[in-house]
Amino acid sequence: MWRSRSPDDSVSHTNGETGSELGTKEPESPLPVQNKPPEQVTMPKPETKPETKPETQPEKLKKPKSPHMKRVSSAGLRTESVLQTKTGNFKEYYSLGRKLGQGQFGTTFLCVEKSTGKEYACKSIAKRKLLTDEDVEDVRREIQIMHHLAGHPNVISIKGAYEDAVAVHVVMELCAGGELFDRIIQRGHYTERKAAALTRTIVGVVEACHSLGVMHRDLKPENFLFVDQEEDSPLKTIDFGLSIFFKPGVLGV
Repeated sequence: MWRSRSPDDSVSHTNGETGSELGTKEPESPLPVQNKPPEQVTMPKPETKPETKPETQPEKLKKPKSPHMKRVSSAGLRTESVLQTKTGNFKEYYSLGRKLGQGQFGTTFLCVEKSTGKEYACKSIAKRKLLTDEDVEDVRREIQIMHHLAGHPNVISIKGAYEDAVAVHVVMELCAGGELFDRIIQRGHYTERKAAALTRTIVGVVEACHSLGVMHRDLKPENFLFVDQEEDSPLKTIDFGLSIFFKPGVLGV
């Protein structure tokens, strides 16, 4: 038969120990604390290799410095000055206008003298086109010959020559009548009398040049200009770029 359990028997007994004694557990003792600092550990020193000096390479031979070259503003120019003399500032005295013509080395412009307002022709020769000493000498000689022939009524007169960093400017009288070549084309033909008068003028220029020791070497209708548009306009010889001085009895090239 089952018997009822008394309230005191609600907790079972084991080995004579009460439940309260089983439920309580003794705390574990704490870990021992080290009062002394840890001993310093010494690491063995690495073996040091003797220092070796880097091998010294022989010094490279220095290239000799190139001599100082003076830079010129124009790529083609072989000399510092074409005219070999100091000239005034062209732009200070003249102002350039429209283009009148084009040659192998130079371009001709209308120019106006600032002080008087008078019109002239200016042939500007670019230095970059002067590639050889012969080209430079041709420009110098052309200006010399124009001065040499100054005063002849049928040779274009030179007003002055100027030089700057990029060009040589030759100022001459203005011939606004156009080329003889254009007159021939416009007219179609000349009368015998008129053709004879023009031929007499051209031969007279050749005779004057030869008497002064100058050979033009480029005579053609394009190198004769009329001063104005009038029918009886004076004729002027231009373009002495290929001209040379010569001496009697000496063959020219």
